[in-house]
Amino acid sequence: MDILRDNERLDDLQIKGYQIIQDPKRFCFGMDAVLLSDFVCAKGNYKNEQVQGTPEEERDPGNLQKVQRILDLGTGTGIIPILLAAKTSVPEIRGLEIQEASVDMAVRSVQYNHLEDRIQIIQGDIKEAAEIYSAASFDVITSNPPYMIDSHGLKNPYEPKNIARHEILCTLEDVVKAAAYLVRPGGSFCLIHKPFRLVEIMQVLTAYKLEPKRMRLVHPYVDKEPNMVMIEAVRGGRPRITVERPLIIYREQGVYTEDVRRIYE
Repeated sequence: MDILRDNERLDDLQIKGYQIIQDPKRFCFGMDAVLLSDFVCAKGNYKNEQVQGTPEEERDPGNLQKVQRILDLGTGTGIIPILLAAKTSVPEIRGLEIQEASVDMAVRSVQYNHLEDRIQIIQGDIKEAAEIYSAASFDVITSNPPYMIDSHGLKNPYEPKNIARHEILCTLEDVVKAAAYLVRPGGSFCLIHKPFRLVEIMQVLTAYKLEPKRMRLVHPYVDKEPNMVMIEAVRGGRPRITVERPLIIYREQGVYTEDVRRIYE
């Protein structure tokens, strides 16, 4: 297939026939991106109930009248914008990514799925996002940022997989600072991260006037401690957070829980 380069593959996203181009030698999206897209679609502006009497083909899983523009910071190969395009009717979805090869794959995936009228991916540094986009120009901002602070043990810290996992090219504060500048007052910033940095995450969010409003912990098994956390913060929101029931990934080894099956299905 002409759209693919060496070592690349086309993966089926199992939703609306959309597919994504990935290179296993660089970095492939994980469950965290899928979970974050679902978390975003469950937010306050995305009321999941369907309007009674609406024809089946016109039903949208989200009430998106208030949400016109979404930006995904550090979008990688564009997985979150494509999933949000599949799950919602938001007309403008943008993705910002610093790595040229990832941008190239994301752009080709958007073209392959015929989403050019809704999704735009550009190359740029999160630390320079304020020079790329206008202040307060997005309703919702998402990010699945690098989780790890320490680059200990990395043979080549600038390898694509290490850039995606470690804070090499940007820090948590860089991401939050950009989100706080770009999201409109009352708009939301949704991210997924690691629980061991939860105190730091809350401190940085509130320092930039992004008030944590909703949080969900993700556990691999019901009797294991959480290994991911999803947070929605609102710019200028009042102090009060809702802690949602935990999301358990596996009922037993290799068997997803019903919650996860619903997300993937």
